[in-house]
Amino acid sequence: MTSGNHTGQGAVMSKFFATLKHEFITVLPPTLFFLAAFNVISLTNALLLKQHGIGVWSFAAACVGALLVGKVVLVADKLPFVNRFPNKPLIYNTLWKTAIYVAAVFVVRYVEHLIPFVIEHGSVAVAHGYLLNEVSWPRFWAVQIWLFVLFFVYSAFRELVRALGRGAVLQLFFGQPTISEVSS
Repeated sequence: MTSGNHTGQGAVMSKFFATLKHEFITVLPPTLFFLAAFNVISLTNALLLKQHGIGVWSFAAACVGALLVGKVVLVADKLPFVNRFPNKPLIYNTLWKTAIYVAAVFVVRYVEHLIPFVIEHGSVAVAHGYLLNEVSWPRFWAVQIWLFVLFFVYSAFRELVRALGRGAVLQLFFGQPTISEVSS
């Protein structure tokens, strides 16, 4: 092997790790946001069910859900039409992105519920029929409503960061006295 080949492999590996780092940093905020949110929902559910003698609280399910939603956000953000209203008031992109994220997660959740029936019955049409009869639709829609609310909050904050800049938002939330505040 020549040293030129090592240099080429090093560049490829460097680019690979740079891409991996970028993807990790991109997926981290939605994953952490939804990890916290899903654990609060799971804990609330566990507390409500405890009065009936039912003990359920799944940190693992909240983690898997947060990773799944983080990935859905990452994929949805790559769609060419996701940032449709960049020069309008923030509510436009907030509602638009919320709708896209909720629709994407709806499809993923529906397919996730459909797959076991397809495996069991060997047909998508038959599986769809079983799915319509077997899934707890009130629970499914309750989760979708929570996802809508959470995606709205997440999208609103993302639009705020896009409009004001990360530094300005961090300053607004965590404060860092400006020179004019210190001298007054």
